[in-house]
Amino acid sequence: MCTSLIYRDASDKVYFGRTLELTMDLPYQVVYFPAGLPYASQLEGHPALEYTGKYGLLAVTMPARMPTADAPLGIADFKPLEGMNDQGLTFSLLSYPAAGGASQSVSATQAVLSASDLGTWALGQFATVAEVKAALETQPVLLEALTLLGGVESPFHYVVHDTSGASLVIEFNNGKMSVYDNPVGVMTNGPDFPWHLTNLNNYTFLTNVDASSATFGSYKAVQPDSGIATAGLPASNTSVGRFVRAAYYAQFTEKAATPDLAVLTLAHVMNNFDRPRGATIDYPSAGGGHLEVAGLPHADNETYATEFTCWTNLSDLDRKRFHLRTYRSLNYASFDLAALADAGRVCVLPIDRLDGVSGDTTEALKQAKAA
Repeated sequence: MCTSLIYRDASDKVYFGRTLELTMDLPYQVVYFPAGLPYASQLEGHPALEYTGKYGLLAVTMPARMPTADAPLGIADFKPLEGMNDQGLTFSLLSYPAAGGASQSVSATQAVLSASDLGTWALGQFATVAEVKAALETQPVLLEALTLLGGVESPFHYVVHDTSGASLVIEFNNGKMSVYDNPVGVMTNGPDFPWHLTNLNNYTFLTNVDASSATFGSYKAVQPDSGIATAGLPASNTSVGRFVRAAYYAQFTEKAATPDLAVLTLAHVMNNFDRPRGATIDYPSAGGGHLEVAGLPHADNETYATEFTCWTNLSDLDRKRFHLRTYRSLNYASFDLAALADAGRVCVLPIDRLDGVSGDTTEALKQAKAA
């Protein structure tokens, strides 16, 4: 499970929030990639696609493989799941098990971009959604089998946002890549993005105005409390229900007067999608045990699977500040991309170092080991 949305303050500045839910903690790393860094995306049967990052970027990453004594992890092994660059462009990877790789014929002599490298490719080179969209028109992107997920082809879709509030969804369906403008600024998981937009047509009655009284015959009914406006929202934690709820909160939440208050307001919004362990469970023995990300193993000593919010991110696109909290924190650690530029090198910090941490953590990342 994952939920992402944009929020605007009273000055129409844009903020982005997302949660990531899985059934287990994975070896996430917070990584700063400086401007000017060379990258290469390699898929078997094709020459490497080489590109140089124009912009510095900060990302929550996953390793592409498990390290060994002879082959420790390098820069190319860190694949962004969530990130923002110093231009205020964001990139997010969200679970989408129905993803199907592009099957169009691509010449073996042509360099292609692995979907696993979409994060560094987009954040490293582009400042706006329009630039990403234009570049994707000529750049072939293919899914690859992921070693850490047991060889499953990248079961994800991808969203991009910029400081104007423009939003893009990249999906792989029915043998082709589709790129959609996202007028809602919200994304969750399956079904495909156009289905979610169509489903919103069933919720035109939603409003944040409480209808707290009504007359039935001669009986005057009066609500004893506020909040009846949310009665029509889906209650489940399914991706379909969360998409509608995210669209509601993004639309109706009060627009904060200052950037600091806007970040706090967004944190309150994202609390609506925070999921504790055990809120819902699946028993594999009963035919359940569904994992939102195909390929994730099920621990032998666990009697059930439960998805929980591994981490939550808030991005301030105007001030280029990245806020992150883990499951073991209620407060956010924060990073300033402008200050990180002084590092001048790749910096890597395991995400579990943020457990219980709050406030500016920029220096801690700058002092972390280089990849």
